[in-house]
Amino acid sequence: MRLLLCVLAFCSPLRAEDTSSAGLAAQLQPFVERHTLAGAVTLVADKTRVLDLSAVGYADIAQNQAMRPDQVVWIASMTKAITAAAVMTLVDEGKLSLEDPIEKYLPEFRDLWVAAESDETHRLLKRPSTKITIRQCLCHTSGMPFASPMEKPTLDALTLRECTLSYAMTPLLHEPGSKYQYSNAGINTAGRIIEVVSGQPYEVFLQKRILDPLKMTDTTYWPSEEQLSRLAKPYKPNAEKNGLEATTISQLTYPLHERTRQPMPAGGLFATATDVSHFCQMLLADGMFDGQKILSPAAVQALSSRQTEPGLPENYGLGVSVSENSFGHGGALSTNMTIDKKHGLVLVYLVQHAGYANSDGGQIQPTFQKAAIERFGKK
Repeated sequence: MRLLLCVLAFCSPLRAEDTSSAGLAAQLQPFVERHTLAGAVTLVADKTRVLDLSAVGYADIAQNQAMRPDQVVWIASMTKAITAAAVMTLVDEGKLSLEDPIEKYLPEFRDLWVAAESDETHRLLKRPSTKITIRQCLCHTSGMPFASPMEKPTLDALTLRECTLSYAMTPLLHEPGSKYQYSNAGINTAGRIIEVVSGQPYEVFLQKRILDPLKMTDTTYWPSEEQLSRLAKPYKPNAEKNGLEATTISQLTYPLHERTRQPMPAGGLFATATDVSHFCQMLLADGMFDGQKILSPAAVQALSSRQTEPGLPENYGLGVSVSENSFGHGGALSTNMTIDKKHGLVLVYLVQHAGYANSDGGQIQPTFQKAAIERFGKK
């Protein structure tokens, strides 16, 4: 059965293009029919309008439940960019600087150790020669590992205060600024600094300064009962690698609505395509959304420009990967948001896949993006 749902910005506060043609998600139907893709929601927007919002395939294959345009998904590490934007609101206000050492706000980081050399039987530690900065936390050059040994079996069990204490007790993998090492710990540390500087819990600050002004009404760490009814089921390749089987989000604690779960600045948010597009539209519009200033143009420029140290091969901004003409971020279950500056577009691609059964999986997102640029991109 072919499933295709198309809607044009029915839930966006900004004007949608009036078109009756099939949504771009239809381009992905062949992947659904080959059992490579369960389902997807795709969205294309410019600075002020949602140009296309459509869905294809299934949110729940076993229940024959169609993917819908307002499907809720775990956006995972796309959260990093939203946390970075929250930090930049404080930079805009002069309450902190990206060059501030994190120990200025978190004294537990004053006595760090870094690995000097190691092998299978021992590890020699020394004091780092430089201090970790907020900038390095946000661009993954702090030297911190992905997570601390205490963040098991899930990543949402510790408070941010407990997280940063555990990071401070964990030796750095390398000198700050010397290498790129993708690190949830660094982003979570930035989230904790938000708490210290603002005097508010991270999630409260995020709600007031980012989510509410951007009308991201379905973005949360704790999906409500109604939002859970719209939550897409995650899938992974089956044992035979010829299809899909349902799975769970192994990084998070169930039940997902339970408030004993801790908000994770590096990757805990759930959202819809429309909500994600509001955040991306703000960045594409130099910090403005619906007539309101969220960030300064300078803050957006800093966030979306290379911040990794000279000489490193990786191009990473503040919570986003950057290239010459675009920036954005993906998530653990294959979600992605891209702000395409060259073509003046926001591209949101939401799926829930812990890998794909065959090489076709790597062609799904590019198929959507190519179709979006061909149809809507600035010529």
